[in-house]
Amino acid sequence: MDTGIGQREDQQQAAQRRRKELLEAADRVVLRDGPDASMNAIAAEAGITKPILYRHFGDKSGLYRALAKRHTDALLASLRAALDAPNDRRERVEATLDTYLAAIEARPQVYRFLMHPAEDAPQAEQGFDIGRHSAPVLRRLGEELAKVITEQLDLGPDGTEVARVWGHGIVGMMHAAGDWWLRERPCSRAQLVRHLTDLLWGRLTTVDDRVAAPGR
Repeated sequence: MDTGIGQREDQQQAAQRRRKELLEAADRVVLRDGPDASMNAIAAEAGITKPILYRHFGDKSGLYRALAKRHTDALLASLRAALDAPNDRRERVEATLDTYLAAIEARPQVYRFLMHPAEDAPQAEQGFDIGRHSAPVLRRLGEELAKVITEQLDLGPDGTEVARVWGHGIVGMMHAAGDWWLRERPCSRAQLVRHLTDLLWGRLTTVDDRVAAPGR
């Protein structure tokens, strides 16, 4: 191998390892501080200066996007596993809803960081619009859910359109209901899952599975 290429690969691997370490430090601060997590606190947790943190992520928006991708990837893998499990359809719906709710219940500070703005952010970070950044997270979840619906259900000639509507609608429902539930805790998670499944269950009982759908 050319020495120059080998050095560049080593540098890239080192940069990737360092980026992962910084994201893990950011995660620790977010778990502690939630939406109040600041770039200063994250830099201190990582044992570096804030300019070095900016060098890796650009600004808080860049760090937010990296953390959002990290957590969304993990959530999507869990949701996919629930949807692909060899259970009957209602059990899969319940498992999917429960997987989402369990994730935000287990790490509420991470959820709040990703979905809610800090009310007293430092002056240097007040230009960070969390709504502008959280919307793509929900859109990604909606599109990924639509793909799974398309793979698993025979929705007829307009199936792709229907699947996208359902995917984004279900994500919107999970997000809104989950946000309210996490704040007020009006019922148990199991009760919320059952109520939401009842709400979704209408047309899901009338369509057929695709023959080669995962888990069938």
